[in-house]
Amino acid sequence: MPTDQNFRNHARIVPAYHVGVFVPFFANFIWATYQLIRAFSGQTLMDFLVAIALLLMFFSVRVQVLTVQDRVIRLEMRLRLKSALPAELQPHISTLSHKQLVALRFASDAELAALVREVLAGTLKTQKDIKSRVREWQADYLRA
Repeated sequence: MPTDQNFRNHARIVPAYHVGVFVPFFANFIWATYQLIRAFSGQTLMDFLVAIALLLMFFSVRVQVLTVQDRVIRLEMRLRLKSALPAELQPHISTLSHKQLVALRFASDAELAALVREVLAGTLKTQKDIKSRVREWQADYLRA
């Protein structure tokens, strides 16, 4: 069973991706840079460009996966807020940014209304501000 998730440990590291892919890509970049400086040629230049492309692909893939995840969370939270918020707050659901919705995802239904009020009042501005105010952390072990 995974450890209890909370504000301090909710970031997800995927060892096969963050270590198993990044470390070889980065080592390849260092090696290609060394070879380019040591013995410049068409081949070492091409190896260097491929090493850069692999690193760019590594970061691009991660951003794309997190973007899709955030879109799903945004949809999930809009549906959840419709049932959890009182009627006077429901018209404001569409004014919440996707970052605010993602941060609110970890709050329990019982504390959502109070947090949304603070977000709308401008008291809670960043994702970190919102997440740090969550008292009943709703773990999400299926995040990318």
